[in-house]
Amino acid sequence: MTDWGLLPDSVQAILLKKEWDSPRNLRDRLSGKRGFPLKIPLKVPTGAQALRNVSHFHEYKKEWRQSSYSSHVTWQQKQYRELGRHNVPVTLTLKNVQSLIEFIGPKAIERSKHWQNLMMPILDFNSNLYPVLVRHLLDLENMKTDDVQLIPRLLSQLHKGMGTGLYLRALPLNDVDTKFLENNFSLVSDLLDKHFDEEVAHTNGLMNWLGCIETPNSWLLVRPLCMKSKERLSGLPILQLSTQTLRDNPLPTRNILIVENKQPGYGLPTLENTIAIFGGGANLSWMNAKWLSDKNIGYWGDIDTWGFKFLSDARQYIPDLRAIMMDKETMIEFEQRTVPEPSPVDKCPPNLYANEIKLFEELQQGKYRSSRLEQERISADYIEKKLLKWLTL
Repeated sequence: MTDWGLLPDSVQAILLKKEWDSPRNLRDRLSGKRGFPLKIPLKVPTGAQALRNVSHFHEYKKEWRQSSYSSHVTWQQKQYRELGRHNVPVTLTLKNVQSLIEFIGPKAIERSKHWQNLMMPILDFNSNLYPVLVRHLLDLENMKTDDVQLIPRLLSQLHKGMGTGLYLRALPLNDVDTKFLENNFSLVSDLLDKHFDEEVAHTNGLMNWLGCIETPNSWLLVRPLCMKSKERLSGLPILQLSTQTLRDNPLPTRNILIVENKQPGYGLPTLENTIAIFGGGANLSWMNAKWLSDKNIGYWGDIDTWGFKFLSDARQYIPDLRAIMMDKETMIEFEQRTVPEPSPVDKCPPNLYANEIKLFEELQQGKYRSSRLEQERISADYIEKKLLKWLTL
């Protein structure tokens, strides 16, 4: 293969790769972001190149002359010293999307017809939605035809404030399931925003525009550690609450024990007037709850760099938060049970006390047998002793 004199098949392969099989470039062409005409240089040979491969030189001219796209080619008279004067193809010019599709061939033609079939019912609803459909072209292509036909039915029913006080899955829709809306949330949101002249974006997204309540996520476990606390929670031994629910609903107790991991939370001893919140790991955003301001709060996490990172994050909300069993004494007591920490934190977190900073640095420096003491490896009697001491402070 030569590096000059591009043949129609070669140009077709180039356009297929660069324009058609590149999602970004394809969307930009269809939307007009990358405009037309599209000009492709055909790499006219020098005299020396043509002389070295005369057969390819003649094939190059012949194929473009016989091509059905000959009229789209710019030709130029060129004088070659050894070969004389020749009319050579210089540039292929494609004027619009349709000519690009037709030049690439059957694969592109078939795909574009599929797009038309998918888009038609949506554009019948609102022809101005075409730019949004192009932006979501791959999403649209991956949908079943029957599902695509649900989109205009859905768009015609959704209106501002219709979901006030409801979860998204509880919207009163006819002939369209709410799981379909949830699965195609981004596409539907952008279509509605275009349909309603950016009204959705101005209300900070589809959920706000509909008025829907956010679906609970980021669950945490809540466990009363004494009979009185249990009775105040309707006798329930354990609850699972979302971040927002926990933030909005004060727990009926004096002492709140926050535990990084899930399993240690199940093994906590009886503690008077105490409720444990555990299993959240890095999920600490609920700690901006106003009701925490008059509670006695303790935090217990792994002794490793990530454990101190989470402790630091928690202190963004409660600066005087007391750490429990995250000290040098505990590390030395159970050093033989330590394990290596995968992917440790590089930089010391900002909200640590002096003794915690020192322990963090010692972990980084490899001062101990290994760099991680998991909560689960601390003995039950030691845990009970330290937690009871915390309650007396």
